[in-house]
Amino acid sequence: MLAKIKRFLTCLLPVSKDRHGQCKRCGACCQLPNRCPFYRRDAEGNSLCAIYLFRPPSCRKYPRTASELLTADTCGFRFAEASNPGKRQGS
Repeated sequence: MLAKIKRFLTCLLPVSKDRHGQCKRCGACCQLPNRCPFYRRDAEGNSLCAIYLFRPPSCRKYPRTASELLTADTCGFRFAEASNPGKRQGS
């Protein structure tokens, strides 16, 4: 239950500018932390949302940040790594 509350509260924050990509319709996020009651599969096996036009902000914005990306193995979204060419590793 705590995970659901945290996900709801953080969805009110903006999406990271480092997020790139698009949804692959894997459905993995629709099962975090529990399977969504509106989660469905179409004839081709792609995930779909029964309330897509009215889905909550937590669904619209997932993943909002790199640390929130819990489905990296299947998700089509990625985050650009912050790089600082002037800083050496370990310093």
